[in-house]
Amino acid sequence: MSETKAQSYANYKRRHVPFHFFVIPVLITNAILALVYLVRHPGLAAAWMVILSIALLVLAFLTRINPLKVQDRLIRMEERLRLAALLSEPLRSRIADLTEQQLVALRFASDAEIPQLVEETLSGNLSSKDIKKKIQNWRPDHLRV
Repeated sequence: MSETKAQSYANYKRRHVPFHFFVIPVLITNAILALVYLVRHPGLAAAWMVILSIALLVLAFLTRINPLKVQDRLIRMEERLRLAALLSEPLRSRIADLTEQQLVALRFASDAEIPQLVEETLSGNLSSKDIKKKIQNWRPDHLRV
């Protein structure tokens, strides 16, 4: 995705081509082939290949998921600081009531939209998907991996 292209709900999701379209398909295919080999030629070595294939697949997913968790924690901290600066006192005291996923979704909202969107989120317990659909002026996040 070009960093100059405006983001919206329709195009904010990113796919990492080497991971999503090469590494994961290859590892899934490898696990399937190892399982087929085990069924056709039962034995300790074939069973070990299945276990190793599954371990590699799990490792691939963990290398993707763990950095995303760290990014979410950083976004949560950044958004709490941003909200503390942008919200008036009745809403500022309720920042802690927002969930991590709500804070992560709110990062896309412009500064002008934040007070109204936070109020709607807190009163209606909006999901991250609902929050993103309500955003009119997106702040792009091109650094998300």
